[in-house]
Amino acid sequence: MKIIIVLALLVIVGSLGSALYYLLMDRERSPRTVKALTWRIGLSIGLFLLLLAGFAAGLLKPHGLKPGIGHSTQASTADKPNSP
Repeated sequence: MKIIIVLALLVIVGSLGSALYYLLMDRERSPRTVKALTWRIGLSIGLFLLLLAGFAAGLLKPHGLKPGIGHSTQASTADKPNSP
């Protein structure tokens, strides 16, 4: 599943790059830039729906950021010795 996500992101970036190329190189009023950007939007929405389906099916599991040393208030108070 992760490989599909990475490939989809690469295709989205490629579509964005082709839209930039068409924007800079086409001197006549060609619809190629708009088509490339439309593909990018469609692919982005498709990737978002794929991620939602992956979370719903349990194929993807979200994970939170683990706090480092000194970021947790419980760990910092538990490590200190009691002083009178």
